[in-house]
Amino acid sequence: MLFYDCSTAPNPRRARMFIAEKGLEIETRNISIADGEQLQDAFKAVNPRATIPVLVTDEGTVLTENLGIAAYLEAQFPEPPLMGRTPDERGLVMMWNAIAEQQGGLPIGEALRNTSPFFKDRAVPGPVNYEQLPALAERGKDRAKRFFDLLEERLQDSPFVACDRFTLADITSFVFVDFARVIRMRIPEGNTATQAWYDAIQSRPSAQL
Repeated sequence: MLFYDCSTAPNPRRARMFIAEKGLEIETRNISIADGEQLQDAFKAVNPRATIPVLVTDEGTVLTENLGIAAYLEAQFPEPPLMGRTPDERGLVMMWNAIAEQQGGLPIGEALRNTSPFFKDRAVPGPVNYEQLPALAERGKDRAKRFFDLLEERLQDSPFVACDRFTLADITSFVFVDFARVIRMRIPEGNTATQAWYDAIQSRPSAQL
């Protein structure tokens, strides 16, 4: 297998943590978003959509989305299970992973990419350039705040995001909570359940990668 990573971006970090939690060592190539390497012909020959992460399987299949990468690795290496053991758990993991992506990662990304000078005319990842829209940034910040509230409500009732054990949903939520620093947003002071959960995830070796 071959894994295309970027050490500074949240989505590759999600895959990197998943690989580490599986105890796998996969050949890795770092693609620098800062240097625009994802837009160069060499990488676009691998993934024409110019996004990272990418996993090329031993069979030569190119997987370009976190959920596809996770599903493949879970099927190939079922222990430890990171996507649920029972049908109910699997459903909850997929549900909360989607919530974290859509209500956490997406608005944080909108807030960043529509304000940072680095992303001028690059407000959407991929091969097509889009101009920044300040209104999307403001909406993104508001939605991100609501995601923190939603996460706190969930973690007051559950030790982990999806079920009673660490899963893909925790990886996704943790990475986006951590990445919210780029829009100057942190876990609110009163969100004690979220802070305890975050500290526990932060202590895992995979979180240091």
